[in-house]
Amino acid sequence: MNDVESLYRGRFLELQRDGRWEFVSRTNSVGAVFVLAVTDDDEIVLVEQYRVPLRAHCIELPAGMIGDEHDFRSETVFESALRELEEETGFRGREVDPLMSGPVAAGLTSEMLHLVRVRGLQRVHAGGGVDGENIRVHVVPLREIDCWLQNQHAAGRLIEPRIYAALYFARRPVADR
Repeated sequence: MNDVESLYRGRFLELQRDGRWEFVSRTNSVGAVFVLAVTDDDEIVLVEQYRVPLRAHCIELPAGMIGDEHDFRSETVFESALRELEEETGFRGREVDPLMSGPVAAGLTSEMLHLVRVRGLQRVHAGGGVDGENIRVHVVPLREIDCWLQNQHAAGRLIEPRIYAALYFARRPVADR
């Protein structure tokens, strides 16, 4: 393995090179958590945000970086999932179950993702995110999700593919604990 060279370091990202391979690392995070949240009425909770790099609105799972803010440096994946879900969607969760972990984009970044299911949802506020975020919350019946996602795509919104991974788990029975 070659020595890793830092090409640029910003507040959140570092562009690095190892031989001919250029990639990005997070400077202040241990990964990202993505949340599958399904209400007791069998509705999936999704968010919509304008994403500057894509110049488009994206439909996504509620998600966030783990440990990227000073106050949350020691948060676990599960604590981060509950906090991000409530900040973004206004839903407070009771239980967090791990579903899978893996690379976000193995050819681009060293970042790892953690997909979790949050159960026992209770709506405590409207959501929308924290300062600087402008998040729209969508609560969609699972029986209508395929058509709903097609309509969002037809309306020009980009659909984040991790939603389809989450739907795989949403359609499987939850193991009793």
